[in-house]
Amino acid sequence: MSRDELVAGGLVLAFAVVVTAHASLVAGLAWRAPRWRALVVLVVPPLAPYWGWNALRRRSVVWVVGATAYAVLRVVASR
Repeated sequence: MSRDELVAGGLVLAFAVVVTAHASLVAGLAWRAPRWRALVVLVVPPLAPYWGWNALRRRSVVWVVGATAYAVLRVVASR
């Protein structure tokens, strides 16, 4: 496997982790009061780990780690 293939695969995996963690955070926020936060998070995604930190800490950590990995891989892919 070439470096480009590994980076592309990592990008796909990191994006899938972020999307899955985001959907999980939205669902978790929808079950907790105030419920309007779940709707706001759909429009402003970076608020998801911030608002989910107290009650949904593991999901928030997965979201942040996935987003960081995605950002780093984007930089690596652009070189």
